[in-house]
Amino acid sequence: MEEVLVYGAGERCASCVNLPSSEETAEWLKAALNRKYPDRQIAVRYIDIHSQLSGTEAIFAAKVIDEDLFYPVIVVQNEIVSEGNPRLKDLYAVLEDQSATA
Repeated sequence: MEEVLVYGAGERCASCVNLPSSEETAEWLKAALNRKYPDRQIAVRYIDIHSQLSGTEAIFAAKVIDEDLFYPVIVVQNEIVSEGNPRLKDLYAVLEDQSATA
């Protein structure tokens, strides 16, 4: 199963006040990916950067905080695809590349 991780927090970042929350973005991405790729199993998982995490998730959460990245931060296969307001076109391109190399 493929996985798209959405790192964020309950509060919106200062420059993202008029945008959906990170959790809302995760739900929106899940719906969009299910429509675009109905035959692929793509899980979209929201990760709160302020929760107790371990491993790679803790590393990415620390990176979001330490580098003041605009969240939500979208991660696919340990690569940041976007930060802030995600563009579906960019995410689709990464998932297409992933599918082509599988």
